[in-house]
Amino acid sequence: MQTLKTKVAIIGSGPAGLLLGQLLYKAGIDHIIVERRSADYVASRIRAGILEQVSVDLLTKTDVDQNLKAHGLPHSGIEILAQGRKHRLDLAALTDGKQVTVYGQTEVTKDLMQAREQADLVSFYEAYKVKIDDFYDEPTVSFEYQNQVYQIECDFIAGCDGYHGVCRASVPEDKIKTFEKVYPFGWLGVLADVPPVADELIYVQSERGFALCSMRSETRSRYYLQVPLTDKVENWSDAQFWDELKNRLDPESQKKLVTGPSIEKSIAPLRSFVTEPMRFGKLFLAGDAAHIVPPTGAKGLNLAASDIAYLSSALIQYYQEGSEQGIDKYSEKCLQRVWKAERFSWWMTHLLHRFETESEFDHKIKQAELNYILGSEAGQMTLAENYVGLPYEIQNLNKR
Repeated sequence: MQTLKTKVAIIGSGPAGLLLGQLLYKAGIDHIIVERRSADYVASRIRAGILEQVSVDLLTKTDVDQNLKAHGLPHSGIEILAQGRKHRLDLAALTDGKQVTVYGQTEVTKDLMQAREQADLVSFYEAYKVKIDDFYDEPTVSFEYQNQVYQIECDFIAGCDGYHGVCRASVPEDKIKTFEKVYPFGWLGVLADVPPVADELIYVQSERGFALCSMRSETRSRYYLQVPLTDKVENWSDAQFWDELKNRLDPESQKKLVTGPSIEKSIAPLRSFVTEPMRFGKLFLAGDAAHIVPPTGAKGLNLAASDIAYLSSALIQYYQEGSEQGIDKYSEKCLQRVWKAERFSWWMTHLLHRFETESEFDHKIKQAELNYILGSEAGQMTLAENYVGLPYEIQNLNKR
């Protein structure tokens, strides 16, 4: 067995783990990343594409924002299509100039991986049989890598290994509580190299179900349809997808829609999930390891970023000032923001999707609520404030 020593062991090399690694590197704090998947697999995962203003600000502080500045698409508004009519929400006007940026999670991951490689930082990809131990006292991480057994002795473990990862699964059942809601439908998503149907995202509430018109660039589009969980990807041809999308759009958007062969097609189930607490001794959970949100509110990647903002600040404060205040407050601070984002994502999901179990009365009430929001500046302001991202404090990120 080969023994390594570091201050922070990061389990998982998705955006959360990579972002934490970059922030710790900037602060001069030793760390190692351990990932069970290959680097190519991690870099190719198709995920979210909307960054809150605060997430953009955080990436800027890491100095890994060159491609984001060059290729990200700032959006100052969104459109909601309901009852056959489009309504634009001016996010910037409603939030004192805040906006969101379209930039794929895949690109964020690649940018952070490239920065990590250039800095010659230690990462173990395709690490098997990962196990964490003794995280209430003297944490260790053990794994197999290239037919050799490794053990990392560390001060802290950051569990950034996702919903199915080993970190949350290692916590004793009597120490953890989970909250979950599973939705009775999924999103059928198609990625295609065609220009977007509109300059801004279109959220569609229709009698046939929800749809979302999004994009990854000016030449690559991402579209979604609400479908039953029983549907299979192989039962949806490209032609069937485009036909159904058109059926949910308004006439103007139907005419503008450019179709083409899909380069990726998948069905994602929707769920809300939260773990309490997010700290267990010297183990911290972050990102999907601690919470899942339905994608309707565009909060998944952004919540992971805010977790990492709090965690990096806490660890930097500990090593530079000898204070455990940030560590002690980590779970509380994260969960306050997590539950607000969970509420917003749940609300957007209920507002825009058609549920088989809802009565006609329920449907009329939903229509009335949406009509109120779209016709009220106060209602629009509430939606916009949550959509662009609630604020959080970021401290100590540039000290080194």
